Amino acid sequence: METLEELENTTNYRLIAALSGDRSEMRNKWDETSQLIQEEEAEMDDEDLEESDLIGTMVDGREWDDESDDACGSEHRPRHEDDYHHEVLTTEQLVQHMVECIQEVNEVIQNPVTITRIFLSHFNWDKEKLMERYFDGNLEKLFSECHVVNPSKNLQTRPPINMTSTGQDVPCQICYLDYPNTYFTGLECGHNFCMECWGYYLTDKITKEGKGQTISCPSHKCDILVDDNTVMRLITDSKVKLKYQHLITNSFVECNRLLKWCPAPGCHHVIKVQHPDDRPVQCKCGHEFCFSCGEKCHDPISCKLLKKWSKKCNDDSETANWIEANTKDCPKCQTPFEKNGGCNWIQCGKRSCSFEFCWVCLRQMAHSAVGIHKCNRYDDDDGSKAARVGQSKAALERYLFYFNRYMNHMQGLRFEHNLYADIKQKMELNMKQNTSWINVRFLKTAVDVLGKCRSTLMYTYAFAFYLRKNNQSIIFENNQADLENATDVLSGYLERKISEDSLQDIRQKVQDKGRYCESRRRALIQHVHEGYDKNLWDYIVD
Repeated sequence: METLEELENTTNYRLIAALSGDRSEMRNKWDETSQLIQEEEAEMDDEDLEESDLIGTMVDGREWDDESDDACGSEHRPRHEDDYHHEVLTTEQLVQHMVECIQEVNEVIQNPVTITRIFLSHFNWDKEKLMERYFDGNLEKLFSECHVVNPSKNLQTRPPINMTSTGQDVPCQICYLDYPNTYFTGLECGHNFCMECWGYYLTDKITKEGKGQTISCPSHKCDILVDDNTVMRLITDSKVKLKYQHLITNSFVECNRLLKWCPAPGCHHVIKVQHPDDRPVQCKCGHEFCFSCGEKCHDPISCKLLKKWSKKCNDDSETANWIEANTKDCPKCQTPFEKNGGCNWIQCGKRSCSFEFCWVCLRQMAHSAVGIHKCNRYDDDDGSKAARVGQSKAALERYLFYFNRYMNHMQGLRFEHNLYADIKQKMELNMKQNTSWINVRFLKTAVDVLGKCRSTLMYTYAFAFYLRKNNQSIIFENNQADLENATDVLSGYLERKISEDSLQDIRQKVQDKGRYCESRRRALIQHVHEGYDKNLWDYIVD
């Protein structure tokens, strides 16, 4: 069995052979190695399958035992028609996709494969744009912009690779050493240099400067690009060839608006979409990210608004907001304290007080009101407050309103990460008691749902900060309130001390509330994206 490095070299041979124009050799070599690649991938898939039975992924990326689905988990990640369709490509599939793009275009324009690749790279692999320019009647201008020589002109300036020796050595224009004519070669521009100088030049450009598709002729002021066939012919080091292939492949992904590398460390997969959008995608490695910006998923807020929000939050003038968001005084006795859980129902720890209130708005709220209490809507018509404060202070208070709730859900998300340790401990305890861990498996799935809901709610307040009041914003705030109340109820269930006797009673409640939270989260996100598509949102200029 070959090593993984040898297998990677074998897999990458397909693109190298395609770019060098040796299709027959490519086909024969690929037939010999295809079975080996399939066996290697099957072996790796089997290993992953064995591990997937025992290993799951937490909200914060940590691993823990068991990833199976139960009644609640079966609906945790349902497929909907409105889901953002995407495909995960391996390195071999990416190479195949690139070769197919080149061949598809080349069937129309009928040029050497390497020239077609340079054309596509120049137009960021936009096939329609290339076709439009190619047939607009100004072909020579296109070749000039792409820095290649039109092969149909049949220039006589380029000598053949193996010229007939005249018996007299000639000097190379780079090293000024004398070599036979057969030791010289060059591009269609007619500038010829010795093979050794070509090798050093290309190796230096590839390994030290990291250039692949933009290597030009070494002649002074000549901008004709070196084609892939020339690189493959003049480079003898297999590692340099592999590096060149990686540069070409990476350029293919970076320039293509429908492709994106998975940003997870050590992952070599590529995400392919049908149209670019600010939507979450998930790689085979388990990492989920926004396709547009590559950052952590931030539905429902767009990348543009999130960038503005982050800049506003990170402004030095706002550093005092942390104290406002993370510490509170009891509204009744003014005892200071900070929150240590995700639920917003708070009871003052001072025995002489024991006042029950909402952490967010500080209004009185009994425990029985959890799931009913609403404080997610900013009141613009508070006349008494508007009379006391100026316009700038009112704007700051409005910002603090949304910032506090944004930070509150971020803090709750961090606290709920600790629930995984408690649930894992309960699972281990059940196994020691020779009972099935299925009795507490539903708790892990509920925490997964809770984490996604907290993350969504956190970004809804950043999104709501920029919304102007209209009918759609009212619908959004109602969806937000429903999800927030349901999330608080689910958080309260999971933070309780669950005994063996109360386990069965709490199980059905947690499963039902978990399903409801996920359905409300999806409804909220669907409504926001529908507003994006139909331009229903009216934004406040910051």
